[in-house]
Amino acid sequence: MLRIVQPRLKGPPSGVGPRAPIGAACLLLVLLALGCGGPTGANGDGSGATPSATDAPPASAASASASAAGGPAPPPFASAPPFTSSERFDLVIRAGLVVDGSGAAATVADVLVRGDTIVHVGQVDASVHTREAIDAKGRVVAPGFIDTHAHGDPTEASRNYLAQGVTTLCLGQDGTSAGGDRVATWVKRHQKKRLALNAAPFVGHGTVRNAAGVGLAKRPTDPQIEKMASLVERDMKAGAFGLTTGLEYQPGSFATAAELVAIARPVAAAGGVVMSHLRSEDDDKIDAALDELLLQGRGSGARVHFSHAKIVYGKGAARAEALLAKLAAARAAGLGVTADIYPYEASYTGIGIVFPDFAKPPHSYTRVKRERHDELARWLRERVALRGGPEATLFGTAPYTGKTLAELAKQYGKPFEEVLIGIGPGGAQAAYFVMDEAVQARLLADPFFMISTDGGPRSRHPRAYGAFSRVLSVYVKEKKVLGLEEAVRKMSGLPAETLGLERRGLVRAGWAADLVVFDPARVRDRATYTEPNLLTEGMDYVLVNGEAVVAGGEPTKARPGRVLLHGDGTRPVPPAPR
Repeated sequence: MLRIVQPRLKGPPSGVGPRAPIGAACLLLVLLALGCGGPTGANGDGSGATPSATDAPPASAASASASAAGGPAPPPFASAPPFTSSERFDLVIRAGLVVDGSGAAATVADVLVRGDTIVHVGQVDASVHTREAIDAKGRVVAPGFIDTHAHGDPTEASRNYLAQGVTTLCLGQDGTSAGGDRVATWVKRHQKKRLALNAAPFVGHGTVRNAAGVGLAKRPTDPQIEKMASLVERDMKAGAFGLTTGLEYQPGSFATAAELVAIARPVAAAGGVVMSHLRSEDDDKIDAALDELLLQGRGSGARVHFSHAKIVYGKGAARAEALLAKLAAARAAGLGVTADIYPYEASYTGIGIVFPDFAKPPHSYTRVKRERHDELARWLRERVALRGGPEATLFGTAPYTGKTLAELAKQYGKPFEEVLIGIGPGGAQAAYFVMDEAVQARLLADPFFMISTDGGPRSRHPRAYGAFSRVLSVYVKEKKVLGLEEAVRKMSGLPAETLGLERRGLVRAGWAADLVVFDPARVRDRATYTEPNLLTEGMDYVLVNGEAVVAGGEPTKARPGRVLLHGDGTRPVPPAPR
């Protein structure tokens, strides 16, 4: 149960005391703290509607960002009369700056909650009885954030997500179904467990390929393709939100075009989305890889989604523009296309990413080392050089944790390619500094790109502990790539719409009470590549289905999370009596 009315702070935000009156001056300070002077990137304008995957970006609208630019601050409350009722409610969040997740201009409002549902957004009369209250003066109230590409077990410790304000995880990524199992089994198992946050399952192409007996086959037969499609259909009916592929990994790397279209048709029929780790993210191959994804969408009728977007060793904003133009052209032709991104310049995955196919299953690595050693060494030498050299690979798993490939080569007194041959394609994971800041910032600014961590609680990359807060602290406040309203939309309303999450992702009456209350002056990511598991600071309250999982900046013991199912919806709640 909530016991804290005023968040425990090291000190109030600059110029905003715990009892400061609501008004233009107070709001201006909040907005200035967030750096909301207007984005320099595309479409961070605080417009009033979430673009669908096929629509043009929303037109500019008056935004709270105007306050920081010298325009009028949002009014303390809308002109509608205060909400009154003789009923008793559970929680009221008073006088926060509501950024509702749609991209609309921020406004000061109260948020009234009963059970797991938002009852009213606007002014709530002081006579309304609630069990608990949060004083949100000088703070932002927003929808809980949705991580569209996450990893791990939702029953494990989730502090890395909660500290960032994440309330929903999308699991089953890169071609491996949630839990590596059929969706119905995973759902049944996790519905019996206590979760701190919501979890939305996906069916993975690789899991389906193995279940259908296809495995590493390069040319599946028509009956095998039909079997894979039927398994996808089964898992979609069990509540999966869509299909994920990991075409850079085995067994996904063996997929054919006909196979990809066939397995996406049941996704289209169910209104789901295909999320793809592309066949390649390299600068010279990514356009062909995107064409493959777009063809999968056109051939099946399914909406498609570019996971953890990047252009490996691509340089400059112009390169990003060329990629965005390809996606825009597909939308103009009627295809639904979205993407997610994390705000870092290094990726993180298994070291097998630098090895050739001939050194991976079904080939014998022992035999390859013996019979094709020189060819393998030459491949690794060239591949690593193309990816920034051995200094750009930082290992995250024992016994190499915290050392670069260059440092290991020096330690062992041998060429780096020989070090890699000794480790093998399945022997380690690492961060790879292969992304360009100008490319990533331009992609991040695109209105069809949302935010993800691509990590889990045990990840050795800072993105798992800081992706969402880094967007707020660096790309809103410091670099001003995004406005506050647009950043929040990318974390809530846009992913909810993309997934088909019903009645989630907005601060709106009748919608689920997944909410965050944060101090704009204190939100910051602390995780680094050398200390990747440091928690974010600045999230004062995080509510999942109306219950606080973070209160006063500290985790609670509440476990109100749920398994969310596609098409399950959220029961409509009748308006509260007045």
